[in-house]
Amino acid sequence: MNDKEHAVALLARGTDEITKREELEERLGFDRPLRVKVGFDPTAPDLHLGHTVIINKMRQFQDLGHTVIFLIGDFTGMIGDPTGKNVTRKALSPEEVRENAETYASQVFGILDEKKTEIRFNSEWLSALGSEGMIRLAAKYTVARMLERDDFSKRYAAGQPIAIHEFLYPLIQGYDSVALQSDVELGGTDQKFNLLMGRQLQEQHGQEPQIVITMPILEGLDGVQKMSKSLGNYIGITDAPDEMFGKIMSISDDLMWRYFELLSFRPMQEIDGFRKQVDEGANPRDIKFLLAEEIIARFHDIAAAKKARENFIARFQKGAMPDEMPEKMIASSSEGLPIANVLRDGGLVSSTSEAMRMIKQGAVRIDGNKVTDKSLVCLPGTTHVYQVGKRRFARITIES
Repeated sequence: MNDKEHAVALLARGTDEITKREELEERLGFDRPLRVKVGFDPTAPDLHLGHTVIINKMRQFQDLGHTVIFLIGDFTGMIGDPTGKNVTRKALSPEEVRENAETYASQVFGILDEKKTEIRFNSEWLSALGSEGMIRLAAKYTVARMLERDDFSKRYAAGQPIAIHEFLYPLIQGYDSVALQSDVELGGTDQKFNLLMGRQLQEQHGQEPQIVITMPILEGLDGVQKMSKSLGNYIGITDAPDEMFGKIMSISDDLMWRYFELLSFRPMQEIDGFRKQVDEGANPRDIKFLLAEEIIARFHDIAAAKKARENFIARFQKGAMPDEMPEKMIASSSEGLPIANVLRDGGLVSSTSEAMRMIKQGAVRIDGNKVTDKSLVCLPGTTHVYQVGKRRFARITIES
């Protein structure tokens, strides 16, 4: 495999679709670095591993010598991306957008090489576009074509309102590609319409249309729904090492291979070797250890990764409790609080019904002792270590 074939294979790894692959192969032969654009609308700046699927691909472009443009959509953030939404999204204030953008930038350099990353804000050119420029841009697309987009068509068919400014979002995202003269744009599969808009607008402006690479949506810890903070099935990149390690070890053995492909920087040949080892009888847990250590080392350091592994083995194979855990103070009446309320208010479960299910499954402990009584009342003035499952702990004080 020559250098270009190796580069194409690396960049194609884990992708959903490349439009158009033959153009990518051709441009990789240029005697200049490619300009690779990824846009982030800074409305939810706390990144989880699902976000890093695209950021990992950015890093691969960097490793091949190309220029990565981390585009902060401060201007578009004041519109609100309607992608996948069935209602109009609340726009952010300029202050909120800027604050979130700074949070984003501080987190991504756990993966990206800061020296090889160009951070841009699309207000640089969009604020200067003015009313005339915006109207000229809007004239380049029709309402009929906009309604071909799945989320718009569903809302229109259901009689739900679509604000005119929402049509501007894909146009503006496409115009970003014109302003940056991007060769490649990366995005999630749900962004394909907007990414292809960039190709079309570039052609209309006399530029070579960008290659569009869409990346799949990473499944969360449940292996079914996409990773999401709102669904509680996520691994945050700022999670503590022990928490991160425990979450990764909780994924299924089948999902582990998906995470290796999309999140690991190991060569596919090495990952295929791991598969062969498991097929020949190796314990998948030991392979999962390697994945957990790699990811924790990326966002913390190697020492933290090794310590998290040691703590995991001590905690879940020897029954030990973690040295550090959240500490909570919960107010109660003089009669005390039912155990289900304590677990919910202590952040160990999302609801009292989940608490009841966990007790029924034998997954709740107080100071290491299993709880079997669903009607247990926790008395005021007491402090205990409450545990749900293998990795959720909290030291909770009940106050009267």
